[in-house]
Amino acid sequence: MSLATMSSSSPCRYELRFRSLFKEGRAYSFPCDAGGHVDLDALSDRARDNYLYVRTVVGREFAMPNVQIEEKH
Repeated sequence: MSLATMSSSSPCRYELRFRSLFKEGRAYSFPCDAGGHVDLDALSDRARDNYLYVRTVVGREFAMPNVQIEEKH
Protein backbone atom coordinates (compact mmCIF):
# COMPACT_ATOMS: atom_id res chain seq x y z
CA MET A 1 0.00 0.00 0.00
CA SER A 2 1.47 3.37 -0.95
CA LEU A 3 1.03 6.60 0.94
CA ALA A 4 -1.05 7.93 -1.96
CA THR A 5 -3.63 5.14 -1.57
CA MET A 6 -4.12 5.55 2.17
CA SER A 7 -7.20 7.31 3.39
CA SER A 8 -6.63 10.91 4.44
CA SER A 9 -9.08 10.39 7.34
CA SER A 10 -6.61 8.15 9.18
CA PRO A 11 -3.32 9.88 9.98
CA CYS A 12 -0.17 7.90 9.18
CA ARG A 13 1.97 6.81 12.07
CA TYR A 14 5.59 6.06 11.42
CA GLU A 15 8.29 3.98 13.02
CA LEU A 16 12.04 4.01 12.78
CA ARG A 17 13.11 0.37 12.35
CA PHE A 18 16.61 -1.00 12.94
CA ARG A 19 16.99 -4.55 11.53
CA SER A 20 19.58 -6.99 12.86
CA LEU A 21 22.52 -7.73 10.58
CA PHE A 22 22.82 -11.28 11.94
CA LYS A 23 19.46 -12.56 13.21
CA GLU A 24 16.62 -12.74 10.70
CA GLY A 25 13.47 -11.20 12.13
CA ARG A 26 15.17 -9.36 15.00
CA ALA A 27 14.66 -5.62 15.00
CA TYR A 28 14.04 -2.59 17.17
CA SER A 29 11.40 -0.06 16.20
CA PHE A 30 10.52 3.30 17.70
CA PRO A 31 7.70 5.76 16.98
CA CYS A 32 8.85 8.70 14.87
CA ASP A 33 7.66 11.38 12.48
CA ALA A 34 7.79 11.09 8.68
CA GLY A 35 11.37 12.41 8.75
CA GLY A 36 12.56 9.71 11.15
CA HIS A 37 12.86 11.96 14.20
CA VAL A 38 12.21 10.14 17.49
CA ASP A 39 10.84 12.10 20.45
CA LEU A 40 13.09 10.83 23.25
CA ASP A 41 10.95 12.49 25.91
CA ALA A 42 7.93 10.45 24.80
CA LEU A 43 9.75 7.10 25.19
CA SER A 44 9.75 5.03 28.36
CA ASP A 45 13.09 4.69 30.15
CA ARG A 46 13.59 1.19 28.76
CA ALA A 47 12.69 2.22 25.19
CA ARG A 48 15.01 5.24 25.45
CA ASP A 49 17.86 3.00 26.65
CA ASN A 50 17.20 0.58 23.77
CA TYR A 51 17.11 3.43 21.25
CA LEU A 52 20.39 4.90 22.46
CA TYR A 53 21.98 1.44 22.46
CA VAL A 54 20.88 0.45 18.98
CA ARG A 55 22.08 3.77 17.54
CA THR A 56 25.58 3.08 18.86
CA VAL A 57 25.79 -0.37 17.23
CA VAL A 58 24.53 0.57 13.76
CA GLY A 59 26.87 -1.00 11.25
CA ARG A 60 28.10 -3.60 13.74
CA GLU A 61 24.91 -5.32 14.95
CA PHE A 62 22.08 -3.45 13.22
CA ALA A 63 21.55 -1.96 9.77
CA MET A 64 20.90 1.71 9.14
CA PRO A 65 17.29 2.43 10.14
CA ASN A 66 14.36 2.80 7.77
CA VAL A 67 11.31 4.98 8.27
CA GLN A 68 8.14 3.05 7.52
CA ILE A 69 4.47 3.22 8.21
CA GLU A 70 3.83 1.70 11.62
CA GLU A 71 2.65 -1.90 11.46
CA LYS A 72 -0.59 -2.67 13.28
CA HIS A 73 -0.11 -5.23 16.06
